[in-house]
Amino acid sequence: MNSATLASLAAYFVVMLAIGLYAWRRSTGDSAGYLLAGRNLPPSVAALSAGASDMSGWLLLGLPGALYATGLVEAWIGIGLFIGALANWVLVAPRLREQTERIGNALTIPQFLANRFPERGTALRVTSAIIIVAFFTVYTAAGLVGGGKLFETAFAGILPNTGLSDYMLGIVITAGIVLAYTMVGGFLAVSLTDFVQGLIMMGALVIMPLVVMFGPGGSAGGSLTEVPIDGFLDLTYGLTAIGFISAVTWGLGYFGQPHIIVRFMAINRVENVRRAAAFGMGWMGIALLGSIGLGIAGRAYAERNGLVVDDPETIFIVLAQLLFHPAVTGFLYAALLAAIMSTISSQLLVSSSSLTEDFYRLFLRRNASEREAVNVSRGAVALVAVAAIVIAADPNSQVLGLVANAWAGFGAAFGPLILLALMWHG
Repeated sequence: MNSATLASLAAYFVVMLAIGLYAWRRSTGDSAGYLLAGRNLPPSVAALSAGASDMSGWLLLGLPGALYATGLVEAWIGIGLFIGALANWVLVAPRLREQTERIGNALTIPQFLANRFPERGTALRVTSAIIIVAFFTVYTAAGLVGGGKLFETAFAGILPNTGLSDYMLGIVITAGIVLAYTMVGGFLAVSLTDFVQGLIMMGALVIMPLVVMFGPGGSAGGSLTEVPIDGFLDLTYGLTAIGFISAVTWGLGYFGQPHIIVRFMAINRVENVRRAAAFGMGWMGIALLGSIGLGIAGRAYAERNGLVVDDPETIFIVLAQLLFHPAVTGFLYAALLAAIMSTISSQLLVSSSSLTEDFYRLFLRRNASEREAVNVSRGAVALVAVAAIVIAADPNSQVLGLVANAWAGFGAAFGPLILLALMWHG
């Protein structure tokens, strides 16, 4: 691999670790600091952290790949997610920020639900925590699989004498970097790295479609109509009522995603939620448009230049290697890693918070000191990460099939409950 590409990636890793050390010095003295950054996140950081932890590698791999293969009709999922995210900011964010602090100063979603419905508090708290830990462990494993496959595709043979396959090496490196800054710096580290990673992702999704269309081999959009797929540029081609409803209702899952809505709890003031929403929806709109544009323009570029892409979901990687200077290619790889790592770190920390606050301090050590709780949280991060690595070691594991249902599962399990808890006055 080119040394300039490696240098770009190394710089990215150094920045992530430096942020972890900065956060360690700023906000890890107690559980509120480690798990929620002391409820003191600026609106821009909270917004991009929510967005980056939400989108994962799907934004740079899955969505462009679907549009590359089928056409513009696949954009409906992105449209549904945008509408759902907006509803989440409007309906959930301000209420959750205010009520989690006012009703028992809850640090986790299970703790808030227990405080809100005290007559069934323990059962709610334990059941919610079990769901979070179980599904997020598998979710984290799926993210590590993405990291492993990226290394296998883009960095084959980079470290030949480790005794590990390229796939397993990718898992270990991805997990190691995420584990380092998450364990050390807690929620503040995760949020600040998400902020930087969100900017990197957005930059990549602005740059790449423009270069694909207007750079060498492009045609300033003129070749878009030449793609030999019926209805490629038709937003409604082949769309059925069931397909439309299925696509746009993906956004309803946002109400129950713990790793996203926990960001709302950490915004520094309730009054700043509206500003955070503006930042978050602006970022999401640009990122989704860039992702959609990449899939469409990428297919047009491939047809125009006779480029064969065996797996549509690798179009981002293929074009990064083909069209850019090695240093920029490294930046684009960093964007893909950022998408993967931002989600993994968020899921690890939410799982850790449930293990610590909703099991350890609830059943084992009710009087645990703040320092003890923070150390247990760090250990819980490592525990969940190790379990995820074991699952991810087999990319064909049937357990990973659960991820396909995890978004719907979280949405169904927590979405109605969260909405009722926030809006019902009984």
